[in-house]
Amino acid sequence: MKKSVEEDVFIPLYPKSTVEDKSSLHSKFQERRFWSAVKLLSNVVLWDGIVQEDKVRDLGLSKLLNRYLLLNILNTPLGPDNIEKCNKVVACLPERWFQDLKDGSTLPELLNFSQHLLQ
Repeated sequence: MKKSVEEDVFIPLYPKSTVEDKSSLHSKFQERRFWSAVKLLSNVVLWDGIVQEDKVRDLGLSKLLNRYLLLNILNTPLGPDNIEKCNKVVACLPERWFQDLKDGSTLPELLNFSQHLLQ
């Protein structure tokens, strides 16, 4: 899993003017790479409970979400596409990780993502 996250994930960043046109090859490629990384995130967190939780959280949240996915989400204009991306990421996260948290708090690895959601 670590090798996949570190070597197989690549989401290019293009200028906004290039990806605003959803029919452009750059935009389509960037979107395919984003959704591929979301699928990898969902597969990584499936190992929760089998592999040590701290390893799964490090790979899934610290490396995959914060290094690749969040950057793409932050560069996606606010609107339906951004909401869909955020919903898919949230759907990947195991509820068990949030059971012992106090109201209004989140996992340290999710602070930046949470701030984006609050906006």
